[in-house]
Amino acid sequence: MTKVVLIRHGRSTANAEGVLAGRAPGVRLDETGRCQAADVGAKLMGVPIAAAYTSPMERCVETAALAGFPDAEQVDGISECDYGEWTGSQLRDLSSQEVWADVQARPSVVAFPGGESMQEMFQRTTDAVAALVKRHGRGDVIALFSHGDPIKAILAHAFNMNLDDFQRLHVHPAGMSVIDYEGERPMVLCVNVGGDLKAMLKTNPSEPSIGGGDVPGVG
Repeated sequence: MTKVVLIRHGRSTANAEGVLAGRAPGVRLDETGRCQAADVGAKLMGVPIAAAYTSPMERCVETAALAGFPDAEQVDGISECDYGEWTGSQLRDLSSQEVWADVQARPSVVAFPGGESMQEMFQRTTDAVAALVKRHGRGDVIALFSHGDPIKAILAHAFNMNLDDFQRLHVHPAGMSVIDYEGERPMVLCVNVGGDLKAMLKTNPSEPSIGGGDVPGVG
């Protein structure tokens, strides 16, 4: 079947400012993010990518273009989680919300006010990947440019993890993960390739996250 390369967008202006961007329009890559996107392209050079797909959000479209895929097809199913009224908020302010503990420990029960539930996001993204895999033949490699929480959901599904455990995963900006959908069960070949390892190791691994989490110096 198909190998899927999951690529989180490079660091955005919202990442750098500690803002939950969600589906807010106009959020672009900052200078660091543009460099990260170009590095993704360098890492994929020579890889026979059969097709590239991207979330419609500008930061993903921009990452795909800078990585060498300006014609990547936009797919709504791999778009960012709709955080509703939380969109545009500072993460430090959201961490004081009563529901924050559930976002971290029991995301399966969380529905964002005016947005979608984490369960809906999980189902939407995994269904979208399944549909894209069916488009392609055995041995094809496809690239998907998406966001932290959707990629974590796709990885959790491949690992056969419950949604309530998906916050144990971290996907940093421009990190690349690969899943092989050969056979009855998907096989995760790698997670979070790329980025600044030194900066990632300096962070607190138990630090709560939403939107995929962002590592200072990497995110």
